[in-house]
Amino acid sequence: MLILGIESSCDETAAAVVRDGREILSSVISSQIELHKPFGGVVPELASREHLEKIEPIVDEALEQAKVSLKAIDAIAVTQGPGLIGSLLIGVCYAKALAFGLDIPFVGVNHIEGHVYSVAFENPAVEYPALALIVSGGHTNIFFIPEEGKYKVVSRTRDDAAGEAFDKVAKMLGLEYPGGPVVEKLAKEGDASKIKFPVAKISDGRPDFSFSGLKTAVSRYIRENEIRPVGENENPSPEIKDLCAGFQATVIKSLVGTMEKLALDLNPKTLIVAGGVACNTALRDAAQKTAEKLNLPVYFPSKHLSTDNAAMIAAAGHSHLMRGEQSDLRMTADVTMRLQNFENEDADLRRKKVRYRL
Repeated sequence: MLILGIESSCDETAAAVVRDGREILSSVISSQIELHKPFGGVVPELASREHLEKIEPIVDEALEQAKVSLKAIDAIAVTQGPGLIGSLLIGVCYAKALAFGLDIPFVGVNHIEGHVYSVAFENPAVEYPALALIVSGGHTNIFFIPEEGKYKVVSRTRDDAAGEAFDKVAKMLGLEYPGGPVVEKLAKEGDASKIKFPVAKISDGRPDFSFSGLKTAVSRYIRENEIRPVGENENPSPEIKDLCAGFQATVIKSLVGTMEKLALDLNPKTLIVAGGVACNTALRDAAQKTAEKLNLPVYFPSKHLSTDNAAMIAAAGHSHLMRGEQSDLRMTADVTMRLQNFENEDADLRRKKVRYRL
């Protein structure tokens, strides 16, 4: 089955052609980083206008790279949510119109579920139950996946997503947008032991994340130590590099430590780490070490599949279509779309539910 995937949830316009949910024939991504960089973050109105301009040529390029025509496409998968409403609507409306014109099935896909399926292409098949850490600029969650297509949120961020915290700390330090790659680069040159920050503790005992307090601690450290933001064409100071290292180490300790605790309780057979922040080498190294300690396999997407892309949407869409699930023309974008549909827990998970108040 050939599926055309379309992704436009935020600031990447992407299209991909995927065969049988496992083989990428093409994957084209148009990034808007340069467009939004002067503003230090994504401007929704600009993003949606750019999607409108780019979506047709991006789809055409994906078909050309795959060496297939529209008539060869069996189905279309498109990101339905969550995301920016204007951006989502561009992709959803285009996909619906295309599916209607071609008289082929289409299915709306949860963007976060797409990240779960981003590991489908370059790893062995996932053995269930699985535990998936999805960490990006907009989302930081851990999902328990008892079987394919069933999800239970077992950890979430109470405030900022991890990727958002990277961007905000970078902005405090006068570093460029997006903040994740530049903070990671400077952290490699710094010493995390010189500037340490505490991992947030959740008062109700849930295994959730919180990065707002860490962001505040970084801001206070900058102010109290009179650290001047990096100026244009200026090299970051050793102290800024150490601060980046300390901040990054705290984020990773929180992410991987929580994943480890949940893995010990829920006994998954596979660990998944995906999302834009999964590009971070230090996070991958820490997750790999934890997986080895737990004697579990951990799957990562390759770095170009960690950020938003349409191949992962096609892979998730293939899974839905194989179960006979598809959307109709009444489907529309859903910015509040959630990935949680597993309610029939077994006795063991119900026992954990008491402890974690899931």
